[in-house]
Amino acid sequence: MVNQAQFEQVQSGKGFIAALDQSGGSTPKALGLYGISEDAYANDDEMFTLMHQMRSRIVNAPAFTGDKVVGAILFEMTMDRQIGGKPAAQSLWEDQGVVPFLKVDKGLMDQHDGVQLMKPIDGLDTLLARAVSAGMFGTKMRSVVSAANPDGIEAIVAQQFEIAKQIIAAGLVPIIEPEITISITDKAEAEEMLLAALQRHLDALPDDAFVMLKLTLPEQPNIYAKLVNHKRVVRVVALSGGYSRDEANARLAKNAGVIASFSRALTEGLSAQQGDADFNATIAATIDDIYAASVS
Repeated sequence: MVNQAQFEQVQSGKGFIAALDQSGGSTPKALGLYGISEDAYANDDEMFTLMHQMRSRIVNAPAFTGDKVVGAILFEMTMDRQIGGKPAAQSLWEDQGVVPFLKVDKGLMDQHDGVQLMKPIDGLDTLLARAVSAGMFGTKMRSVVSAANPDGIEAIVAQQFEIAKQIIAAGLVPIIEPEITISITDKAEAEEMLLAALQRHLDALPDDAFVMLKLTLPEQPNIYAKLVNHKRVVRVVALSGGYSRDEANARLAKNAGVIASFSRALTEGLSAQQGDADFNATIAATIDDIYAASVS
C-alpha cells in the first residue's frame, strides 16, 4: 500500500529528486570525482563504505530536506545500511522529509537495434518485498537508447512497462527510465519515437496503476507535456545525462512541469577534502540551483 503522504509529496511537492544510486560500475568514477582515488580502497566492501559515507554526508547536510528535495533514489546497499543511526529509508522520510526510492535494475545488456535493454532482474519479487518492508515508496530502473530505431525503442518501453506492472503489484511506484544518449545525432527523432511508445503503453495501464518517468532533457522544450499531464503519471523527472549542471538546469527550466533527478550534476563540486562548512555550503548552493530550475 503506497504511503499517501509520500504520494502527495512526489506528485505535487516543489523541488527535485536526488539520484544517489550509483552502483558498482559507476561508483569508482563517482568517488574519483569526489576526490577519492581507487588506491584508497582495497575491495568492493571498502569502496561501498566510502560511497555510503559520501551519500550520508549529502543526506545529513542541513539543506537536504523535503523543502527542496522531494525524494532520493538509493542503491540497494544503501537501503540496507543506516544513516544517522536509522535504516536509510526511515531516516530520509522521518528526519529529512525526503521520499525514498530504490534502484532495482542490474545493469544493461549489449546493444541491439540501437538500444540496451535491462539485464534480467533475478530475485525481483524478493527485492521488492524487502523494499516495502524497509519503507521504500518506489523504484527506479534504467535502460538506454542510442539510436532512433523504432523497434529498439518499442522493445525498451515494453520491457520497462512489463517490469513496472510487477513493481506496482508489490505496492510500489516505479520510475521508468529509458535514457537517450545525449551525444547521438538523431536524438530529436529518438525523442519523438520514445514519446509515442510511452503514450501507447501509458494508455493501456489500468486505472489503479501509476508510474513515474525519468527522461533525458529533450531537444524540443515541452515535447513531453502530454506525459506530464497523463493521468497515469505521478511525475516526470529529468536526468542530467552528462550535461553540466548549468546546461542541465537551463534545459530543465524550459520544460514546464518536469523536475530534476540529477546524479553527477548534484555532486558536482563536492569533495571529500572539504570541511563540513564548505561541503554544506556547496551542496546548499547546488540544491538551490536545481530547485530553481525544477520549479520554474
